[in-house]
Formats: sequence, structure tokens, C-alpha cells
Amino acid sequence: MKFEKWNIGSPAQVDVARLQNAGYPYLLSTVLAARGIVSPEAAAEFLDRERKLTLSPMLLRDMDKAVARIQRAIAEGEVIAVFGDYDVDGITSTVVLLDYLKSCGVRCLRHIPRRIEDGYGLSKDAIRALWDQGATLMITVDCGITGNEEVAFAASLGLDVVITDHHECKEALPEAVAVVDPHRPDCPYPFKHLAGVGVALKLVLALGGESREDALFARYCTLAAIGTIADVMRMEGENRTIVSCGLEALPHTDFVGVHALLKEAGLLGKPITSIQIGFVLSPRINAAGRMGAADLAVDLLETDDPAQAEELAQALCNLNRERQTVEQSICADAISQIEKLRTEERSALVLSSENWHQGVVGIVASRLSEKYSCPSFMIHLKDGTGKGSCRSYGGFNLFAALESCTDLLDGFGGHELAAGFTIPEENIPLFRTRINRYVRSASGGELPVSSLEVDAPIAAPAAVTLSEVEHLSLLEPYGAGNARPVFALLGATVDTVQPVGQGRHVKLRLSKGPCRFDAIFFSTTEAECGVAAGARVDAAFYLQANTFRGATTLQLQLIDLRPSLTPSRHEGEALDLLHRLLEGEPLTAQEAGRLNASRDQFGACWLALERRLRSGKAAEPLLPFIRQLAAEAGGSESFLRTALSLAVFRERGLVSLSLREDILTASLNPTQGKVDLFACPYLARLREGPMESR
Repeated sequence: MKFEKWNIGSPAQVDVARLQNAGYPYLLSTVLAARGIVSPEAAAEFLDRERKLTLSPMLLRDMDKAVARIQRAIAEGEVIAVFGDYDVDGITSTVVLLDYLKSCGVRCLRHIPRRIEDGYGLSKDAIRALWDQGATLMITVDCGITGNEEVAFAASLGLDVVITDHHECKEALPEAVAVVDPHRPDCPYPFKHLAGVGVALKLVLALGGESREDALFARYCTLAAIGTIADVMRMEGENRTIVSCGLEALPHTDFVGVHALLKEAGLLGKPITSIQIGFVLSPRINAAGRMGAADLAVDLLETDDPAQAEELAQALCNLNRERQTVEQSICADAISQIEKLRTEERSALVLSSENWHQGVVGIVASRLSEKYSCPSFMIHLKDGTGKGSCRSYGGFNLFAALESCTDLLDGFGGHELAAGFTIPEENIPLFRTRINRYVRSASGGELPVSSLEVDAPIAAPAAVTLSEVEHLSLLEPYGAGNARPVFALLGATVDTVQPVGQGRHVKLRLSKGPCRFDAIFFSTTEAECGVAAGARVDAAFYLQANTFRGATTLQLQLIDLRPSLTPSRHEGEALDLLHRLLEGEPLTAQEAGRLNASRDQFGACWLALERRLRSGKAAEPLLPFIRQLAAEAGGSESFLRTALSLAVFRERGLVSLSLREDILTASLNPTQGKVDLFACPYLARLREGPMESR
């Protein structure tokens, strides 16, 4: 099990049936109903994709000021500098704005900070360098909203600044010519979840005017889609429009660097969804910034030379492979640190090292947040100062948490899900204590557990077909707020288990009744998978169409696998029989015979239980606990008699058992002398003969 808890949705069958009767396929209807979309009208509205952005960019506060200043600079031939960021959102934002300004004949300068040498955001040295090169106007994209001092410095030089950003604002805004950010408190723009590239796109549309909006959106929507997906923005409203249109336009984009990167990543000519952008394309662009070479990615997206694009795409893919190696090393080191943390230090992970690559700690923080189900703060140390990257979990607001520790930090910025900060090394222990206390307070004091959100169990396995899976694409694009659907197959049987990919992955064959399914468990070894043929399991997965050697088949892409928490027919009958005994209900002679356990059987079960509890296995899902105990105790009717033994041991005071949300917690009780098991009233009833005649 990768996740301690599965939160499985249970859409009402009447809602699923209503949607099916309106013509929506079974799986699509199931997901919609699980997400609260239960009427055909609501489904039609949700699935409808806008073809254009309908909100005027002029609704953004200060957009009129930004447009006026930039148009004056264009008209008067000023040098305009674009100050971006080194992540995918910042890189695509930079390219969108530069491309538009150059099409207007502007002489442009650009600056992308080097992650390690410069850190995040504006810097006085960079501003001075742009001024020295002749810039009289600087436009920020995906950064600048917290750069009050730097903007004041620019003003002292005579360099005007227009800020476009999408990060959270501090109380005082920079005193720039214009500050365009949907998060500023006085901004009336109704959609607050644009990425940095979304705001940059809005600026370009405002500069071009209403008559050119459609043409400009068509040119830049693909870059905007890549940045929006990579920055994990909420996939609703205008973001859904940007990404839908951007993915559709991707095969025909004018940016040759995108085609070169698709080719190098093995995606050219293949259907591209938000999944491929998020997990294949974006990491390669992001690797440039993480490894200190963000300008390579900007060069790739800006170039119109196919040969240069091919060369740069290869360089990015090489950097990505290097990033993966570094990431694995940092992750292993971080996990070893986590194992040494006290319990009260695990509500939020605050980790630091001088040996970590500053550009990679953010992505490791994401991995750790997913693995340990809590916010993670990874700090790279150098010369007594820590530069940290943090990632949220479960919607926890990082920005608010960092604000609560302002007195310990030299600075911070970002938004509620991802942020960066600098901190003196000596403040890290107190920061760890305060952040953990803040997280516990925000979560009501309960320690987080790793949780998997499952839309719904598959109620009709025979209805899961390739055609049904293909109809799920109507839910695209996926992202925050519109996750890729996760399904569960409960009580399935493992038919075969086979390692593939040099043992790095596992291929399984699962069955549920007469239905058979091929499944793949990526990045999981056979030993980690922990199941063998014949095992009864619950499987959580994405559904996908898998094409191999020209043939396309249905495949389950496993997310997690656990011993089944649903009883088989045999187990259900056994538990029902035991319940009737415990409640004093009538039993037939045959039923009483099935329940009669010998002293040796009780003894074998007790020894197995004692071994498990003394080894620390005291809290496990009920059914897997009984199954495993039965396997260790052996004997015929082992599941039924093991369940009976547990009931007898509890009644006799030998053990304490409690059941909460299918988790059985067991502990041995101290006893003095021998305990007569057969004095248990349950066994006494069995000795008295069949109850049906009494």
C-alpha cells in the first residue's frame, strides 16, 4: 500500500442512471456523479469548452495603465526589458511577451534569473544591468509582486516598471507604473486563478486590442497552456479554455522549438493531453531553470531555426536526465533525515543540507509532500543562509504559514501551494517547531495520513470497455480542481504478476468475476508490489488505452494496490455465521460444526496473533488482518475459525480489539495464570447443540 487511506466516492446509482439515460456513457456518468454533477444540464455545461476568452483583459486592475505606458514606449522607440522567472510558467510568459513586442518592432532585452546565483524574483544588480543597456521600461512576468525595494531602486534610476504577476500579494504593493495581478485585493477581475503566462497573455491581448484578440490568442494559447499546466493552476474557467485551445493548436503551433521538443521527447505525431504536457514536456523545460540554464529554454522557444531548435531540444533533454539523477540522490538523503525526526516534527517536513542542489530541492519537496502527506520545506544551505522551496499538501496555505514566521525569515514569496523563502541557518530549528505547530493547529491537531482520492469503484466491470475509456477524454483537460479520474476495482483476484522494464515495473492480470484486465504498476518492483497470484486485492488506477505494436487495448495504470477490504462470498458467509453466533441466533447442526474449533486450532491462532502483536503489527485493515492470521495459523475453515478465535480471545480478556473505519487495532492484555477459553459463552452455545430447535 502506498496510501494509508483511500477515500472512495460513492455516487448515487440514481444519478449515474439519470446521466446515462441522457446519453452519457457509463464511466463518464460515474465520474460526473461522483463530482456532484448529477443533472444532464449541469453535465452539458461542465463539458462544454469555450473557444475563446470571454473576460476583457481591461477588467484587471491597472491594465489600462500598463497598456498606456507600453504603447508609449513602442511609439517612441524605447528599449523594453522583460524580466521573467526560471520555471516553465516564467519561461513561457517571457517568450509570449517578447514575441509580441518584437512583432511590434521593439528593441527588447530579457533577463531570466539564474536560480542558484540570483535566486527568485527581482534583483538590484539585474535592474542596474538592464538600465545600463539602455532600457527605460521594464515589464515583469510571473514575478515582481513582492519586489517593493527593487521597484523603488529602478525608479531611482529612472527605469519605469510594469508588474504582471499572479502570486499572492503582501500588504503593500510595489510603487510601479502599473501592478497587474488578479490577486491584488482591489482587483475586480472575476477569475483569480490565472498562471503568470495567463496574465502575460491578457497583457498581449490588451495591447493588441479587441480586433486582434482572436489572432493573438490563436498564436499564444499553446505556450500559455504549457505554462498553465506546469504551474498546476486550477483547471477551470479561463484556464480550462486556455489549455483546451492550446492542446488543440499544439500540432500546428508556429513555435518550432515546441515541435523540436516534442520530437526529442518521443511525442511528435502522437495525441497530446495535459498528462503528456505535465509529465513529459514540462519537466524538460523546467530542467533548464533547475539546472541553472533557463536561457536555453527561452532560446528554444524563441528560435525560428529548426536546426538550432533540434540542438537546443537535445540539450534540454540531457539536462533533464541530469536533473533526475540529482533528484534521486537528494530524495534518498532527505528520507534518511525524515527517519530521524521526532513525531512532533512530522506534521510538516523541514529539512536542510549543504550538499543539495538548490535548483532541484523544490521538486523533491513535491515528492516528499505526496509520500508523507504533509507540507514539505527543503532548504539548501550555503555560508550560513538557507534558500528554501516548499510545497503544500491537501490545500494547506503555505503563503499564510510563511507569513506567520516572518520574523524568522529574510524573505519569502509565492502562493498557497508553492513558495520560496530565505532563512538564516540558525533560525531553522525554531522555524521547524513553529511550522509544525502551525500545521497541527490548522489541521485540528491530527497527524496527516497519506490519502488517495478515488472517484468511484467500478460497479459494472463488464461495462468497462475501450470505447468507454475514450469517452473519458471529454473531461480533459485535467489539472487542479479537475483531476484525472481514479477508479477502484474492489475484491479483484491477481491472476499473474510479471516484472517488466528490467524489473523496474510490474505487469499484472486482474480478474473480477468473468472479467479480465491487464494492469501496469510503474516504478514499483515485484517485491514492493507485495502480491502473488491468487491474492485478493483492491486496485486503484487510471484507465487508459495502451497501444503496442499497432494494437490498442484497455489497460489499468495502477496507482495503489492493497489487500482487499471487501469480503469474498466465502468470507462474507463466514462473518455472517459468526455474527449470528455472537448474537445468539439459531444455527443448524452443520453451521455449528463449521464453527467448532479444537484446542489446537485456538493454540495455533494464539501463537500467530502473539507473534504479530509483539512484532508491532497492531493496527491493520480488518479483513487482511484475519486472512494473514489465518494463513499463519493454518487449518481447514481457517478464516472462519480465526475470526471466532479473535472473538473468544477478546471475550476472555486476553486481547483488546477496536475497529474504526475498517482498521482493527489490537493489543495483548496482561493476564495472570491460565485462561479457560472453553468457558466462553460463545463456545458454550456450540456445545449445547443446534440452536434451531431451541
